[in-house]
Amino acid sequence: MTETQTNETQIDVQLEEAPKLSSNKEIIAYLAEKFPLCFALDGEAKPIKIGLFQDLAEALQDDPRVSKTQLRHALRQYTSNWRYLHGCREGAVRVDLYGNPAGVLEQQHVEHAAQQLAEAKAKFAEKKAAERAATKANKKRPARKPADKKVNARTAKKPTALRKDGSEAKPKVEFRKVDFASLEKGSKVKVKVGDNAKNAVVLELIKDSARVQLENGLVMSVAAEHLFA
Repeated sequence: MTETQTNETQIDVQLEEAPKLSSNKEIIAYLAEKFPLCFALDGEAKPIKIGLFQDLAEALQDDPRVSKTQLRHALRQYTSNWRYLHGCREGAVRVDLYGNPAGVLEQQHVEHAAQQLAEAKAKFAEKKAAERAATKANKKRPARKPADKKVNARTAKKPTALRKDGSEAKPKVEFRKVDFASLEKGSKVKVKVGDNAKNAVVLELIKDSARVQLENGLVMSVAAEHLFA
């Protein structure tokens, strides 16, 4: 294998390994690198030759990093950029891929570029005005204050005690001993049943106990120590 063939093989391998370009920005930067006398990334851009796309497609037909479709989209974006439209003035000269003169810009193309530039600037100004108006409106809008929650002492729910298993514990009832000697038939008392108190009426007193009738009609004998006021 000759030295020339070796170099060509190395170039082919580098092209195959090079990552494929995806965005218009990347493609335009790539074009500016390969054809710096035609494409510019900074400053005023030069008007390009009519039909440059065909020249570009032929020049990069073996380049795996970019397709014809991508080139077409990138070229369209490049020629609609403000920098490019600014450069399309009366008397400006178009250039080919290698910076060679390719004809003076025609008047109709100068006017078209000026119209595109004016419309683009108007849209940009309109967008900025809308953003400023939205920002101003947001600043004027008063911040919402959290609603004051007034607590009613009567209706406020007191903390509930919990059992060990996490269930709600019932409030403990305080019992007051009744004076058994003062009881008589018809006296109203409370009968302790577990941790609860049931209302009852004395029917009869028998030594140290009393027969009482609960609210539900049940009649029972209750020892004096289980009767409360």
